[in-house]
Amino acid sequence: MNLFLSLARAIDALNRFVGRVVIWLTLLVVLISAGNAVVRKTFQVSSNAWLELQWYLFGAIFLLAAGYTFLCNEHVRVDILSQRLSRPAQIKIEIFGLLFFMLPVCVLIFWLSIPMFVDSFVLNEQSSNTGGLVRWPAKLLIPAGFGLLVLAGLSHLIKCIGYLRGVCEDPMLPAVSETADAVADAASAGRGHDAAIHH
Repeated sequence: MNLFLSLARAIDALNRFVGRVVIWLTLLVVLISAGNAVVRKTFQVSSNAWLELQWYLFGAIFLLAAGYTFLCNEHVRVDILSQRLSRPAQIKIEIFGLLFFMLPVCVLIFWLSIPMFVDSFVLNEQSSNTGGLVRWPAKLLIPAGFGLLVLAGLSHLIKCIGYLRGVCEDPMLPAVSETADAVADAASAGRGHDAAIHH
């Protein structure tokens, strides 16, 4: 079990790294979108390449961050009945959902998207828009994103089994982001400083 938990930690580290990269992609998309708007309105100049780059980056944000979102338990979860059950029962339902719903669908999409990317890459597929970009990087995002989501699902499955065996923390608790940790630390330091002043 320790080997599997080490694998889960490695997968989580990968998805955290990708999540940090995607944060900067979000800033880049905002800057490109704002730049495109300013240039178009001010100089009446537009570029299909820059517009398509926005679309590619939007796709990258949503596809590549899916595994990180799942890791942080920030995905949409509809718990109408299971929330009334004990935590072990909830974990067993989670395992069932992973094995029979999430992982099969994600693996299928991952598998079917690879030939689409390979064909686009081999043919060096170009955009149908004048001055547009090559298409294969956008199509690569599909297997990459779903591959990361499959890995996140496997990590979650390992942690669920580990929890039932008593060797792992509850994997369904909301993850606290690094930003939230920093805010909490700053607040604690502020309270300690105020207490010292009052004394």
